[in-house]
Amino acid sequence: METRADLLIVGAGMVGSALALALKDSGLDIVLLDGGSLDVAAYDPQASFEPRVSALSSASQRILERLGAWQGIAARRISPYSDMHVWDGSGTGHVHFSAASVHAEVLGHIVENRVVQDALAERLHDSSIQLLANARLEQMRHSGDDWLLTLADGRQLRAPLVIAADGAHSAVRRLTGCATREWDYLHHAIVTSVKCSEPHRGTAWQRFTDDGPLAFLPLLRDGRQDWCSIVWSTTQVQAERLMAMDDQAFCQALQGAFEARLGTVEQVDPRLCVPLRQRHAKQYVAPGLALIGDAAHTIHPLAGQGVNLGFLDAAVLAEELLHSLARGERLADLRVLSRYERRRMPHNLALMAAMEGFERLFQADALPWRWLRNTGLKGVQGLPAAKALFVREALGLIGDLPGLAKP
Repeated sequence: METRADLLIVGAGMVGSALALALKDSGLDIVLLDGGSLDVAAYDPQASFEPRVSALSSASQRILERLGAWQGIAARRISPYSDMHVWDGSGTGHVHFSAASVHAEVLGHIVENRVVQDALAERLHDSSIQLLANARLEQMRHSGDDWLLTLADGRQLRAPLVIAADGAHSAVRRLTGCATREWDYLHHAIVTSVKCSEPHRGTAWQRFTDDGPLAFLPLLRDGRQDWCSIVWSTTQVQAERLMAMDDQAFCQALQGAFEARLGTVEQVDPRLCVPLRQRHAKQYVAPGLALIGDAAHTIHPLAGQGVNLGFLDAAVLAEELLHSLARGERLADLRVLSRYERRRMPHNLALMAAMEGFERLFQADALPWRWLRNTGLKGVQGLPAAKALFVREALGLIGDLPGLAKP
């Protein structure tokens, strides 16, 4: 059986779902497919936190509000934060960022990925977009002016334009031969949620240890501020040792690495360990094809910007497609899709380069590098204008913003 559509979006994660919702009133016949379930999970406010969370910027919040998904997120569980403390564990350098410095209420929100996904899925189920769950892509080839996709169960899908939103290990990217630049950080990230004896005070905390950055991100449950999501980036050997510990030993190791800034680490949820690898597609587009989100780029988690870049990708691509549709242009044309690439690739590359520079600087053990990073942190701390610029960038108040993300 063959299904025909104007647009196929492969991957119904947060970014792919956002793109589908941004185009739902376009008049296009859209099919959104995913290899997993597209059901909305029943929400339990007393359930344990999901290990994977995102630090949603204000720009991402505006996008989700205009897609109608933010209300569903806020009705579940979100954790706003208004301050951020960053310091070097091997020196005295530190910097404090505050939303108040730019007259904002928050720097962002820490939200479990499952919460964002379910809120988006609710909106999708209320739309006319055709959803195909458990649809695993196996083959993809040109057929005339169209792409012909074959699923594992034998179904075939045909469309002139395909959007790859299927994550870091994108099947679309692999099947179409899109080249990438990749390198391994030689680090793993341990992610979980922990309960501390002291409240986090709506603050995100990040310490640069000798092995890698350790972040404590604020979580809320029933208004209580004693839970945090942690992202602990460290060497593979150290990660294996930490994962092998029992809960009590892990809490003690974590408390020591964090200098007990939030008192005793009293409880830990099940841990996940994720290898860190940076990846960037050499091209985001080809005739009839565009890559967005992690299918186009993955970034070190130390700044929590991955999903924010993806939401901006989706919003910009939707904007360019809608403009081209209004002009009567063929959406699969490379000239149309290249407008999206020209707007997003420079911004993504610049942020990825900055994060790579930070990661390398704080991994350097030589005394001159230690002096440089401590001096740099102290210098930024003493420059309110520079800190305000960083905050405005993080909030999504500057740069080439799509309409969905503009204040």
